[in-house]
Amino acid sequence: MGLFDIFSKGKKETLDKGLEKTKESFFSKLNRAIVGKSKVDDEVLDNLEEILITSDVGVDTTLKIIDRIENRVARDKYVNTDELTRILHEEIADLLTENNTNDIEEFAIPEDKKPYVIMVVGVNGVGKTTTIGKLAHRFKQNGLSVYLGAADTFRAAAVEQLSIWGERVGVPVIKQKMGSDPASVAFDTISSAKANNADVVIIDTAGRLHTKTNLMNELTKIKNVMGKIVPDAPHEVLLVLDGSTGQNAFEQAKRFTNATEVTALAITKLDGTAKGGVVIGISDQFKIPVKYIGLGEGVEDLQVFNRKEFVDSLFGE
Repeated sequence: MGLFDIFSKGKKETLDKGLEKTKESFFSKLNRAIVGKSKVDDEVLDNLEEILITSDVGVDTTLKIIDRIENRVARDKYVNTDELTRILHEEIADLLTENNTNDIEEFAIPEDKKPYVIMVVGVNGVGKTTTIGKLAHRFKQNGLSVYLGAADTFRAAAVEQLSIWGERVGVPVIKQKMGSDPASVAFDTISSAKANNADVVIIDTAGRLHTKTNLMNELTKIKNVMGKIVPDAPHEVLLVLDGSTGQNAFEQAKRFTNATEVTALAITKLDGTAKGGVVIGISDQFKIPVKYIGLGEGVEDLQVFNRKEFVDSLFGE
């Protein structure tokens, strides 16, 4: 077994374990819904619709899935309940493949953008700073030099937490005193990274969702300052969402995407929840790729999101 095979096996095991609660919850509901039934009829479909919605897949995505299964049942004339899991697996996988851009390669960045600047946004408590630390670790593993910017200057704990992550993974953290201008921190970070020929810059921002106008103004100011040093920065605006909050993650995604131009999503804390279905809904509903998923506390437990692998793991035996 080669090194790549060992890594792939470890990634699959992490994904399987991280989705265990979601899988157990979903299939226990599904088994109850089809007990005593031999064919997929209207009652089974109604029950399936309720299961998907209560599994935080979301109403709109659920209705799409049910519609696709209804078409399969009508086309095939007779579908027994033993086949339902296979059909559901296929239709969810196809839906996500149709509605999104291609999955990214393992923690890669474009070769023509240096430094590659990522601005990370999200409310407090979603695992934003932890995701930044894990992301820095993953980039460093791939031989890239990384700088972190502690631009969440409104919480001393945020600056301290990012500094701890910087020490842990061995990357520099640029910071100022509490209450400093976040745009100034971003300026210093990108300036230092550029002077030292760094590959990646990750900027943490304040996790407040007070009013849309204030949020937009603050993030716009940070983005404008970035652009003065690296003309097309930020290259990526990554919104971090807590998967364990279910439908609240949808609402946060809506509010942030309305407030600023989000280009990628990271969904965290999937290992401790049965609400992993939220990844399916968010991946389908927002025209923004889910780029990363968090499956545990360990530094290795951040993965790039691959739709096929995710659905295969959710439905795997």
